[in-house]
Parts: sequence; structure tokens; C-alpha cells
Amino acid sequence: MTSEPHAFLTIDHGAATASIALIGRVAGTWRLIGTLALPAGAAVDIAVDLLVSRVRIADPELASALGVADIDSDALPRFEVRSRRPRRLAVVAAAERTLTRLMATAGRSGWRPTGASAETTDPLVMSRLLLDHDIDAILVGAGDPPRPDERSAIRELAALVAAVAVRRPEVPVVLSGAMSEALDEFGDVSSRPGPIVLAPAALERGPARAGQSIRIRIPATDGPDAASDKPDPLGELLLEVAMPADDPRRAIGPATQALADVLHRRVETIILGHDAGVRAAAEPSIGGTHREVRLAVVPEAAVAPDEPDDAIVDGVLVWSTVPSDRHRIRDRMRELRIAPWADAAGDGAALRMAAARAALVRLAAATTDFEGASPDLVVCGGGVWSAVPAPTVALAHVDVLRRSGASQYALDHARLMGTLGAIPDEHERLTVMGDLADDLLAPLGSVVIPSGLRSGRSAGSVLVHAGGGVSELDLVPGSLELVDLPPGETAVAEFRFRDRIKLGARGRHFAVDVAGGLGGLLVDLRDVPLRLPDRADRRRDLLAAWQAALWQGFDT
Repeated sequence: MTSEPHAFLTIDHGAATASIALIGRVAGTWRLIGTLALPAGAAVDIAVDLLVSRVRIADPELASALGVADIDSDALPRFEVRSRRPRRLAVVAAAERTLTRLMATAGRSGWRPTGASAETTDPLVMSRLLLDHDIDAILVGAGDPPRPDERSAIRELAALVAAVAVRRPEVPVVLSGAMSEALDEFGDVSSRPGPIVLAPAALERGPARAGQSIRIRIPATDGPDAASDKPDPLGELLLEVAMPADDPRRAIGPATQALADVLHRRVETIILGHDAGVRAAAEPSIGGTHREVRLAVVPEAAVAPDEPDDAIVDGVLVWSTVPSDRHRIRDRMRELRIAPWADAAGDGAALRMAAARAALVRLAAATTDFEGASPDLVVCGGGVWSAVPAPTVALAHVDVLRRSGASQYALDHARLMGTLGAIPDEHERLTVMGDLADDLLAPLGSVVIPSGLRSGRSAGSVLVHAGGGVSELDLVPGSLELVDLPPGETAVAEFRFRDRIKLGARGRHFAVDVAGGLGGLLVDLRDVPLRLPDRADRRRDLLAAWQAALWQGFDT
């Protein structure tokens, strides 16, 4: 028996769910020994004892080798992360055009923004917004260089925000673009409890730490550059101010980059949380040169928003497979917010699937710069998927994110991405992620989506070469074709189309390497983008038919 434990616990304290994992050193590598999930607010220590005791009962020899056979669970090292409720950001700008861009950037950077511009808002109304005690930070912006319609408002706006900063010195203030030229309005900022964060083009970047005046280099306020795949520097700063380093949503970015480096594949991670949706994309580093990971945290894409307005309710109704009206859906969304673990079967599971798809729509709308070529691997995660069969998770994503190409899908079943991504040392993070890559992801299968198919007749055929055998399928436009391909098995899908179509590139013949999973191989021949019937009953029937193919026993 070892005298010291060769294992540690990871605990992800989420808004709706707490996830606990026991990771141990086995044969020189880190392995996932066991995992357990429980409602947020439940007794974590009791759950830890239960998890460790299960390991002792299931494999006493392994428990002894890990040093957990008779150790007190409290003595095991713990690595914990915690999701915080998204905070409110007051966004004020010199013009409506600038305000729109700043609101979009703030909304995908972990904040719940409320905005006003000097162009359309009375100074008294703006003062009330900035002095609201629910406001946790202030973002003030103007174009850089300012446009003619902004020049006259910059000094007036700076004076107003400076006066608010005197009344609320603990609130961080971010000056973006040309607003940084009005720093003198704030006087001596070195003694402020909350930082003044500058975002002009000519200043050098420093870390965002409370209690200091911070200067950061931000070239513009135009948002992310989709053409160059470069992240938005203002968004990065707002993420840093919004969430501490131990927030698992912020850690999804480093985790995605580490996974891309470990697997040498283009990886996209999509996490649907109770309070926010997260999307990250990374490419493997080449020759020691680090790539820029893109990360967006969108509170508007929460599965269970605080107060579902008409737009959110209508979005859920679009994807609902259960007959209902707007009032009932609104009530059920409120119930989901209050008690996320209640009523998780039957109609409750169908509601969660509809709410998840609606959240994906909002996440996609806030992250249009992520669109492009299909990634090699899509990692899905979030407590909402615990209520539905794993094979339907990939279907829910491709229903919304319609991209021509082929991708493998996997589920972060133990909620380890956000935890491991928070490991501060990059080398250690890569080592642990490399060891655990096969354990932390449950393979869902591969999805192939061709686009440009002509409706009304067979589009061609596909030959799937797997395990020494060959299976052939006719490709019918508008359908979903399933091929049984179990986890761990690989195959080559040979497509022969009648017409030239788009599948990454344009052509008639394609050979695609695919990997198996819980959902096998899914060939999605539906429209790109997906077109659903306008009539609610026909739409429900169509969604239910698609879902039933991957959801055994689904009958709603």
C-alpha cells in the first residue's frame, strides 16, 4: 500500500450541477477512475465519500495502488472550479453605431450588458443606469478614431462617467477606443479600489487586476475579425474582468487549445450551461508557435434564462416536439430555471432538448465569426445532455450548426474540460489532458453533411468500408442515414454523387475517414441551412421523426 495517495479529485461547482471526478496515476499515466454528478447545493463531501467507496468496492487492488484504500476522503488533494452567475455590465457609447458593436462584444464576453448612447439617451437616464447598484462594471466607448458624430459627445460622456466613478469607486471602468483620451476627467486613478482599464491603440497591455490602474492595447472596437480568425482583444479583456481564472467557462479556451495540441486536430468545444453558453475553437500549434484560441461566453445562450421573454419562448416552441402554447412553455422554462433536476423524463426530456436547441441558436447568432470549415472534432458538454440519450446530442448540434463537411462528435461526460483547462501551468495542463484524452471524451460518432443536393431523386450512394465488410446506402435528399459504427471502430465512407456537391470541397466522389461512436455514422442529407415547416404540427412531427431515429423509445 502506498503511503501517499496517487490520486486527486476534481470538482466542478456548476449553476445547476456539481460534477466530481477521481483521477489516479495508473501505470505512469493519469486515468479517470470514476465520476459522479449531483444537484448544485447538495453535500459534496458525502458524494466524494460515495465515489471513493465505490472505487474501493469495485477494485480493492486499484484502490490500494492509488493509496485510497483506507485514506480519509478529506485527505485527497482537490482541484476545484466554480461557475459564477454572469454579472451586469453598463455599456455607454458616444453613438448608436458604436454602442451596437460594444453590446455585441460584451454579450459574448461573459457579461449581461445593458446599453445606452449619448446620441439617443438623456444624461439623467444614463446616470441612473450607471448608478444602479446591480451594475458590476462600466464599459465606455467611442470609435478610434472617433467619427464626426461622436467627437462632441466624448468629453460630455467622459465627465458623466467620471462623476459616477466618484460615487462608485469600487466599480471597474473600461475606456475603449477614443474614450481613453478623456482619462484626465478621472483624476488620479492609482488610488481607486476599482480599476480604470484603458483600451486605446497606443498603450501596452497589462493584466486586469482589481485595485490598480490598468493599460491595455486595443486597436479598435469593431469586434472579432472573422476573416483572419483573430480573437477580439476587447472581448478578451472583458472576459478577464468578468470571470476569475477558476471559472470553468473561461477555462474552456485553454482546455480546447490543449486538446487540439494533444490530438493534433482542429477542435471546437460547445458547452450549454444553466447560466451561459460557451463556444471555443482552436487549431493545433505548429513548430512551437502557439495559435490564438477563440472563446465566447454568452449568457444570452443560457439553457434556462432568468426570465424567458417572448423571443426565447418562441425559440423553444420552434424546436418543441410536444404540443404546447406560449404560456405553458414560459411556465415550464421558469420551472427549469428553479429546479433543473426536476421532471427530467418524458416531456421533461423533450423540453430540455428543445431548450438546448434554442440556446444553440442564440449561441450561434452571437458567434458568427466561428462559422467556416467544419472542425475535425466537436466536443459537446453541459448538464442539459444528462436528460437525453447520448446519440441525440450530436443531432441537436447539427440541427442548428449546419456546416458542410465531416466532423467527429464527442461528449465531455465527466465535465472535465472546464476543470482541466483551469490548471495554471501550461505544461502540466498538456500532460494531464494528453493522458486523459481517451477518458474524458465519450465518442458520439461522426457526422457527414453534404450541401447543394437536388431534391426529388436519389443523390447517389455511399459505400462504408469497415471491419473487413462493406455496406451500401442510397442517398435520399432530405433524409438522415444511419450506419452502425461502434465506438473505437474506424471506417472509410466512399461517397458517389450524381451531381457536383459541396463536402468541404466541390466534387462528385469523396472518400472520408470516419470514426464510430454511440450514435454511429450519421449522414445528414437535409437542407443547409435547415428549413422547417411553418405549421407547428408538421414541424413537430418532422422533428420527432428525426429524433426517434436516435432515441430509442422516443414517442412524443
